[in-house]
Amino acid sequence: MAVFRITGGKKLRGDIYPQGAKNEALQILSAVLLTKNNITIRNIPRISDVLRLIELLMSLGVKVTQINEHDYTFQAKDINLDYLNSKEFLAKSTSLRGSIMIIGPLLARFGKGFIPSPGGDKIGRRRLDTHFIGFQNLGAEFSFDTKTSSFTVTAKKLHGAYMLLDEASVTGTANIIMAAVLAEGTTTIYNAACEPYIQQLCKMLNAMGAKISGIASNLLTIEGVSELGGCEHTILPDMIEVGSFMGLAAMTGSEITIKNVSYDDLGIIPQSFARLGVQFERRGDDIFIPAQDVYTIPTFIDGSIMHLADAPWPGLTPDLLSVLLVVATQASGSVLIHQKMFESRLFFVDKLIDMGCQIILCDPHRATVIGLGNKQKLRATTMSSPDIRAGVALLIAAMSAEGTSTIHNIEQIDRGYESIDARLNAIGAEIIRID
Repeated sequence: MAVFRITGGKKLRGDIYPQGAKNEALQILSAVLLTKNNITIRNIPRISDVLRLIELLMSLGVKVTQINEHDYTFQAKDINLDYLNSKEFLAKSTSLRGSIMIIGPLLARFGKGFIPSPGGDKIGRRRLDTHFIGFQNLGAEFSFDTKTSSFTVTAKKLHGAYMLLDEASVTGTANIIMAAVLAEGTTTIYNAACEPYIQQLCKMLNAMGAKISGIASNLLTIEGVSELGGCEHTILPDMIEVGSFMGLAAMTGSEITIKNVSYDDLGIIPQSFARLGVQFERRGDDIFIPAQDVYTIPTFIDGSIMHLADAPWPGLTPDLLSVLLVVATQASGSVLIHQKMFESRLFFVDKLIDMGCQIILCDPHRATVIGLGNKQKLRATTMSSPDIRAGVALLIAAMSAEGTSTIHNIEQIDRGYESIDARLNAIGAEIIRID
């Protein structure tokens, strides 16, 4: 297993470009199964989760042509459904949580979807009820095999329906949309997730001939069509990586310009860093972060402690709370971080406490951070990455610490960040990858 050896205390300077959005890519790639025609997808991030999904699609029979490093063409003309029953499919799909999103397209086009319990981050309970209740609303039959922990959905024909989702699940909404576009009649999805990833998926499907209205709202209307055609689609820059770079600049006191961020699709992410005192400037579609020796967390108007919590879009994405928590450790002031969605995502703070951070873990969902105001540098240490987002948060902490830190299990970081060591080294970091 590979490790990172990080020499901290380095000031970074220069331009850095965010990769294509991981979460969007997993949905967009799954959608190629909805048509037999060619689909060209640009700005695909070369990260392990995405590359595994491409391998899975190829094994299913999708013809994949790589145009260049980040652009591909896909044609799902001859799909081998028998592959779903193979041991190889079991192994590949259980290592990738994004594999859950192939069920909707397979159900819509072929009348059957099968998947074992998917893998992914160990960050607490991530139930799949929303996906399968949505499929049942469309007329599918659902079964769960307790012995193999696998899910099967079947339908001779899907029919449009009204549904009110019990939670605004991003992947659940995406899966239901992909099933509904080929259903007979009209489907209405209320309390739908409306993240930019979902908006991009809907725009791509409309370009393929789907009829989806209400895009960017939590009320989607889908008029089913008999078939879909091909299209070209470009994936947005990864908003989580943009936020990670903003946090990195603040923690290391560096001057960085994040290029081509698709600023209007970032929602309140930039403002969330501003609430921790991080200065930035929008320059066209770039974000410039000046070098800051100290950044101060303000209080609320009534003097109470600053509070940052995740929420469904357009609220703050939970994927950035780990980074915001780390940034707060060197701010001047205090903040309460409330991770509502996942009950295990804050458990990495013990590693930050070992580095000298002042953090009180109130319960599995809340942590109070008392910022050091950059008066005391973090200590270098040896640690392990528990998941993608905590992994990059620990990397940011290590880059701001005095001395040399080691991070094990960096495969977790590689799942979400493309060549992160090489890209950061290009602007002044000192990160050595040891295989």
